[in-house]
Amino acid sequence: MSSLPATFSKDIMNQPPQAQFEAFLDEHRGALNGCLNGLTEAQARRSLVPSRTTLLGLVKHATFVEKVWFDEAVTCRPRTEIGIPATPDESFVLDEDDTIATVQRAHREACESSRRATSSLGLDEMVHGNRRGPLPLRWVYLHMLRELDQHCGHADILREQLLNE
Repeated sequence: MSSLPATFSKDIMNQPPQAQFEAFLDEHRGALNGCLNGLTEAQARRSLVPSRTTLLGLVKHATFVEKVWFDEAVTCRPRTEIGIPATPDESFVLDEDDTIATVQRAHREACESSRRATSSLGLDEMVHGNRRGPLPLRWVYLHMLRELDQHCGHADILREQLLNE
């Protein structure tokens, strides 16, 4: 059994660029969602840093990010209509009814919605709903990879701290 990520397989390496981007996005989405697996609700909510960052909050924030970049940016719907916070900082705030199961499910649903929203778009197509103005889908994919990679790193460190207490 290989310890390499799925994106290292020849099946992915030989795909067109958009399929490669999507494979990397899905790999990071799955890793971030999976950071909550095997934790207690208390561990998932535990704050180990001065900011609002918790493992549960990271996955909730990732749901927000999916909706910003693949709903707001692609469909041009406002955040109020989408039902997401106005700012990234607010997206880390946990409600009493946020649980590992509900946050993971919301994240998976947002990722599936993102896939549907971009399924008919090419990498060079412009999305017009972002506050920065029109951007090519390629840039959105690259930005999302950066965002997800950063948060996967945060999650790795927080999870390691929680499990080694």
